Amino acid sequence: MNNRRTFIKSSILALGATALGTYDSKAETLIVKKKLEIKQNDIILFQGDSITDNGRNRDNHLPNNTQALGRGYAMLAASAMLNKYAEKNIKIYNRGISGHKVPQLQDRWQADCIDIAPSILSILIGVNDYWHKRDGKYTGSVQLYKQQYQKLLDSTLEKLPQVKLILAEPFAVKNVKYVDDSWFPDFAMYQQAARDIAKEYKAILLPYQNIFDKACQRASGNHWTTDGIHTTPAGADLMATNWVNCFK
Repeated sequence: MNNRRTFIKSSILALGATALGTYDSKAETLIVKKKLEIKQNDIILFQGDSITDNGRNRDNHLPNNTQALGRGYAMLAASAMLNKYAEKNIKIYNRGISGHKVPQLQDRWQADCIDIAPSILSILIGVNDYWHKRDGKYTGSVQLYKQQYQKLLDSTLEKLPQVKLILAEPFAVKNVKYVDDSWFPDFAMYQQAARDIAKEYKAILLPYQNIFDKACQRASGNHWTTDGIHTTPAGADLMATNWVNCFK
């Protein structure tokens, strides 16, 4: 496993497919050292839980379709990309499913990722891996989260060796409904695991916790999320704007 992972990461680095992202706290924008370039006929796939799902019609498997993309950041980001890169004939899919953790992604990965064959894969996962454990609905750990996430990416890169990765940090906005101080520091360990994985796999990192923390200096947490986790229109736009900024 370690040898294969080293080979995969070396291959990606040689291709120059992805780059790390950092956050400029003064400008309140994501600074990407090497932005991704959209190529002709690129296929973009959003994956994750309810934040990505956001009411999409799961029976609609069409790309670039309003009902299939949902009502959240994936829809807003896709709309901006389809406008900006209209001449590129890109296809954008959303396969986020509410309530999912990394194990559920693993279970459906062949149909909901590999068969789609994305050239750009964006994943936001982790809040339920902590939240469900906190609520006694799951017995996982941060170590298991990291191991399962690594295994998911290893299997993805074996079958799609040239896919470009955007890995988003799971986030929680404190003092809004479900989220209080007791979430931390435990949830922060999951966030650190996600950041470590992004670095390990040379992926673009979307530091959403930092992004929302800075946004809360402009308006209260309930301006950005409905319950500390799920986004309002403003929060969805905040996410989408930073996501789109990963591209040239």
